[in-house]
Amino acid sequence: MKQNFPDQIPIFPLNGVIYFPNTNLPLNIFEKRYLKLVNDCMETNKLMGMVQSKKNSNEVYKIGCLGEISHFEKTNDGRILIKLTGITRFEILKEVNNNKLYREFKVEYSKFYQDLENTKLQKLEEKTIENLLNKIKLFLRKNGFFLNWKEFNKLEQTQQINTLSMISPFSDEEKQKLLETIKVKEKTKILSEIIEFYLHDKESSNIKTIQ
Repeated sequence: MKQNFPDQIPIFPLNGVIYFPNTNLPLNIFEKRYLKLVNDCMETNKLMGMVQSKKNSNEVYKIGCLGEISHFEKTNDGRILIKLTGITRFEILKEVNNNKLYREFKVEYSKFYQDLENTKLQKLEEKTIENLLNKIKLFLRKNGFFLNWKEFNKLEQTQQINTLSMISPFSDEEKQKLLETIKVKEKTKILSEIIEFYLHDKESSNIKTIQ
């Protein structure tokens, strides 16, 4: 499955947020430059890129996700509420000099062609997903996070892995690593390893406290 996407896109850089294909991201837009970005997108193809910005820097990570504005709502106080539906990841080639309020980049999508394939073709072994879900349930419970499992179970496996990668309280670098991992199987392995690390770290801290 191949589609043509623009090779130059407006970018919304946001620290601590990753965003995947086949997931939805609600955004509350209030800064002037991003209000302009969203309005411009609505007048063209409704497509914009999301990418993590690096801490204490104007730099951004090289891999982000292209999304389509699937919901648009203006508020009485001048904000815009949107929902982005993820399409495919992209790799940034270079920034484009422009006279706009927001930043634009040249990008390419070829590395992430699997994002456009049928997610059912990337199905994981039941044992693999079951082990991961047992770990994530324990991890979320220990950290006081709530997940609507009824709705979560309606998602396809790839969407489940991407959703867990998005919502879990990992570091920016860990989230970025998950975003940049191309194959679902490898991403699942990394996600499982990160969770195991945090569970072990929390158990070690509890032992020290008791001692």
